[in-house]
Amino acid sequence: MSDPEAPISGAEADSLQEPQEEESSPAEGSTEDPEMDFLRSLFARMQGLGSGPVEQVLDELSLEGMARYMQSGDCKNIICMVGAGISTSAGIPDFRSPGTGLYSNLQKYDLPCPEAIFEIGYFKQHPEPFFTLARELYPGQFKPTVCHYFMCMLKEKGLLRRCYTQNIDTLERVAGLQEEDLIEAHGTFHTSHCLNFLCREEYGLPWMKEKIFSEEIPKCEKCNSLVKPDIVFFGESLPARFSSSLRSVRSTTILQFTRFLHDFSLISR
Repeated sequence: MSDPEAPISGAEADSLQEPQEEESSPAEGSTEDPEMDFLRSLFARMQGLGSGPVEQVLDELSLEGMARYMQSGDCKNIICMVGAGISTSAGIPDFRSPGTGLYSNLQKYDLPCPEAIFEIGYFKQHPEPFFTLARELYPGQFKPTVCHYFMCMLKEKGLLRRCYTQNIDTLERVAGLQEEDLIEAHGTFHTSHCLNFLCREEYGLPWMKEKIFSEEIPKCEKCNSLVKPDIVFFGESLPARFSSSLRSVRSTTILQFTRFLHDFSLISR
């Protein structure tokens, strides 16, 4: 440790006098959080506060106004973005609601933290909690809602371009949407794969259901490695189909049935 009473050397004095490089400040009106900047820009455009011209497409900001626009013939190529809201309406608990959410009711699994049940590293070492929970939430125990069938109606009328969903419950498929209609951003229970990257054998929904309800830990029939439903765990990338689909999002009308979340901000851009 240097002596605080010692004289400052010439080199030290020179270093003290060197101008410090100024940190670049964010542009006026922006923050260092790109998501917040985008939200600010989005809401400004919605309220007509942006610098450029705003095209008004609704004669009234209401469900009735939206319905008239959709019936006008000008509303085509509709993209629906859905999340936990339409699943909770079907009776499926969400993840984070205090008291009722999944993360508030996992004490019996003796997890290091609630999120561990969906962490890929923890799952590989301790798959039992996830598959126990899966028996309670498994697809087929819940029915689609009016919102699910509304999206199917859009498809029947030739208006639906695509449905982006953050849900893993497959209710969009149960309602009638097909794989080509869907971008399941957080994956799906519909298929499963062996976790051995040299194998990657695929298994269907009936196979996984049989394993889960017989209280077996699903193991690959070819290599005996662990098999996981194709839902996205913490520590895994979003499906490649999600990223590749963004290139085709042009001249669309977006109907958002979920809170604004980061994964879907890419679509709105």
